[in-house]
Amino acid sequence: MNKLRGSIMLFTAAFIWGSSFVAQKAGMDYIGPFAYNALRCLIGALVLVPVVLVVNALQKKKNIAKLSAEETVADRQEVLKNDRKTLLTGGLACGAALFIGTSLQQIGLVYVSAGKVGFITALYIVLVPILGLFFGRKVRRILWLSVALATVGLYLLCIKEDFTIGKGDLLVIACAFGFALHILVIDHFSPKTDGIKMSCLQFLVAGLFSLPFMFLFETVDWGNIYDCRIPILYTAVMSCGIAYTLQILGQRDVEPAVASLILSLESVFAVIMGIIILHEQISARELIGCIIMFAAIILAQLPAKKESPPES
Repeated sequence: MNKLRGSIMLFTAAFIWGSSFVAQKAGMDYIGPFAYNALRCLIGALVLVPVVLVVNALQKKKNIAKLSAEETVADRQEVLKNDRKTLLTGGLACGAALFIGTSLQQIGLVYVSAGKVGFITALYIVLVPILGLFFGRKVRRILWLSVALATVGLYLLCIKEDFTIGKGDLLVIACAFGFALHILVIDHFSPKTDGIKMSCLQFLVAGLFSLPFMFLFETVDWGNIYDCRIPILYTAVMSCGIAYTLQILGQRDVEPAVASLILSLESVFAVIMGIIILHEQISARELIGCIIMFAAIILAQLPAKKESPPES
């Protein structure tokens, strides 16, 4: 039951993220990428504050009930202190990785269609196990075939006939590395601390990181910000407040390979919603690139064969 619940959470998150590319693309008609990220992340953190307060109150009651005769109040305070330290470290690390990924993605959306950004961003699912090499994780042989397929898919999606690659394509490819790092950081911290609190904190950090860039590189026009209120609120409430929290909670009950496979559906939803809502066009070449990339993503998440036990 926990695995089913986690899978439903991740599927819902994938759908929200896929549809959010449309809102993010529309938002670039009004304000700059750093302003958009700052506002949606800070509002997303604010949306989660009431949830955090409720969870915190419930946890206090639970902690009091669990306080054993042998455990002193000082012992409990020490445990809570360590929990807060883990939460702050995790929130800062997740927020920094999220800032890198979302900033590069949002700037890329200025130049690239929502559907195309969705598919290139999904490359992070192939990159996660590769980056895991730096953390001592093994990489299955089949993954290198996935990397080769993803490279072919990216070529068809991004490289033009004159063998040039667009600025936006490069930015979105770089953003995929940021999101791959974000997945690994979440995988490390989510079992050790409260998922909702960490989600709230990561958005606060990502939003605060965006503010200086917003004032340094962009002209803040409050009229344009007001005109952009619908895209901002949609991504703040749905993508930040709900989807990322569902990701953190869902990853607790679902193994990373399956979680990545479900989340990869984000790219499919991005293309579908881009065509339906924004009336985006996709060429035959780009469509083939999408299909090859999706095949690479699926292949990367196939479970490894279990080794047969040695004969006695």
